[in-house]
Amino acid sequence: MSLTRSRRIRNRTRGAAVGAACALLAIVGATSTSAAPLSPPASTSTVTIEGAEVRIQGFKFLPSEVKVRAGATVTVMNEDSAPHTLTATEDYAFDTSTIESGASATFTAPSKPGSYPFFCSFHPQMKGTLIVS
Repeated sequence: MSLTRSRRIRNRTRGAAVGAACALLAIVGATSTSAAPLSPPASTSTVTIEGAEVRIQGFKFLPSEVKVRAGATVTVMNEDSAPHTLTATEDYAFDTSTIESGASATFTAPSKPGSYPFFCSFHPQMKGTLIVS
């Protein structure tokens, strides 16, 4: 084989390798730069492992459906001008006691999985559900 032919084959192989590398970088670059950062969706329920937060605003629990693992800590923040509670409807499974305006309280989710309805003892029309998994 002549020296010139050997160089042509080597150059062609190198060119193919460089082209493949460029294509790979273009694909990786396109997927990593075009992906939007993940942010939690705005929703009416909260799913967490460690715990959950419930806000009280406008005489409503936000979210009204709270999903947590058994034994998780739930923090309740009262953003209304009136005092509130977050109290289990049955069996005294949990109760924050009175939460004054601008204050917060915590409670531990029950250890038994299930659905636990709750309400505000001052304003019984305020209702929600704690779902324990």
